[in-house]
Amino acid sequence: MLASLNHPNIAGIYDLQETGDTRFLVLELVEGDTLLHRINRGPIPVEEAVTIAKGISEALEAAHEKGIIHRDLKPANIKITPDGRVKVLDFGLAKTFTSAQAGVSNSPTLMSVSLQGVILGTASYMSPEQARGQAVDAQSDIWAFGCIVYEMLTGRQAFL
Repeated sequence: MLASLNHPNIAGIYDLQETGDTRFLVLELVEGDTLLHRINRGPIPVEEAVTIAKGISEALEAAHEKGIIHRDLKPANIKITPDGRVKVLDFGLAKTFTSAQAGVSNSPTLMSVSLQGVILGTASYMSPEQARGQAVDAQSDIWAFGCIVYEMLTGRQAFL
């Protein structure tokens, strides 16, 4: 499913490999700074922040149209290429969703039955339902997106 994500604002996902108990994604090498590095230099001017936000939102829209939620959207998982293109990275915690999903047993925030109840993601960017271990959908990524926009404009995290 992740390999079906083909969008200029999403880092290419070429393969999923497994070696023993370890699974890993083979991804496009994206040159440039992470959005986190850019934010660490100070708040981003509104015009630049809008351009970056547009790239992120287009990537999310493409993923959500395929039924994929990122679940770990944060500035460290977004790169700005030397030519200014925004690339969303690290779909390693991504999960497919449907509007029919409900209940903790179907929650995309649960990694597997062997780790039931383990919540995955970065706390500062998690939606309330994701933090509670409840079922998540595209709205959880939108919550994280809002946190990122706030951070770009202010230079500090919305939630610590």
